Amino acid sequence: MKRTDKFIEIESLLENLMKSHRDGSLLRMKILFFSSIYENLSVSMIIDKLGIKKTNFALMTAGLEKEGCIIIKQSNMDKRCRVIELTEKGHQELDEYMKEFEKSLGPTSPEVDYAVDVLCKYLNRIV
Repeated sequence: MKRTDKFIEIESLLENLMKSHRDGSLLRMKILFFSSIYENLSVSMIIDKLGIKKTNFALMTAGLEKEGCIIIKQSNMDKRCRVIELTEKGHQELDEYMKEFEKSLGPTSPEVDYAVDVLCKYLNRIV
């Protein structure tokens, strides 16, 4: 199997696994997750990280903002940029999902944890 075949298979399996543990949208969780780990990243950079269309992002963030999970505000560093801040409700929803997902993965070996870490670092370098 070629490397590209493996990446497509991994992406598909991960997406299916992540979708199966939450009734809500996977995109919703991804937005909450990236907003929490990249607190000062601009909205456009988060869109790039997610690899989605601006319209899909705008629709999802509008809903999240209306529900009180996020606040979209002007960046303190660059007034031209907008950033997303998670509210307490947003943090709670993300934490719940992450705990549920971690629990479903079950125990792993140090080798698996290392492989996941290496793959994540590799993908972050090339994306």
